[in-house]
Amino acid sequence: MDLNAIQTALREAGVDGWLFYDFHNRDAIAARILNMDTSRFASRRWYYYIPAEGEPQKLVHRIEPWRCDHLPGDKHVYLPWTQQQDMLKSILSGAKKVAMQYSPNNNIPYVSIVDAGTIELIRSFGVEVVSSGDLVGRFEAHLSMDDWESHKIAGDIMQMVKDETFKEVARRIKAGEAPREVEIQNFMH
Repeated sequence: MDLNAIQTALREAGVDGWLFYDFHNRDAIAARILNMDTSRFASRRWYYYIPAEGEPQKLVHRIEPWRCDHLPGDKHVYLPWTQQQDMLKSILSGAKKVAMQYSPNNNIPYVSIVDAGTIELIRSFGVEVVSSGDLVGRFEAHLSMDDWESHKIAGDIMQMVKDETFKEVARRIKAGEAPREVEIQNFMH
C-alpha cells in the first residue's frame, strides 16, 4: 500500500478520508489494496481509516487484535459493539465526507460491498459516505507495461478471430449453407 499516493488521491478527490471495513473477508478490494491476510478467517469487524491528512487509524476487535498490524497507524481495540461504535465515531470525528466501498443505487456492483447498516452507522455520525469507485479504479485497475503489452496482443488476436469468423460465415452463406451458431463457435475454437 502506498499511503502517500492514497492520501494525495483523497485530497485530489476532495474527500476527508477512505474508510475500509470488512467482516468475514467479504471485501476483496480492501484485501488487495491493504494487502490483508485473507487466509485467516475474519470473524470480527475491522476498520482502517486513511485520512487525507495525518495518521491512519485501525479499529480491531480484542479477539483479533492482530488484524491490521501490518498497516501503519494508531491501533484502537474494542470489545462490545457499543465501544466499537463510540471508537469509530471518535476516529471519524474530524471527517465530513469519507469514501467507502459503496455505490449509490448499486450502480457499480463491483464496488458496492459495504452493507447498508454500516453506511447508516457512518451517516449517523454526521459523515457523508461517497463511493470509492474512482479511488478503486486508480489503485486497482492500473496496468503495468507488461500487462498493457499482453492486452494489446490479446486485442490483436481477438481482432483476427473476429475477421476470420466473419469470412467463414460469408463463405458458408455464399456456398448456400445456413451456418448454425454452434458451428461458428466450433470454428472459432
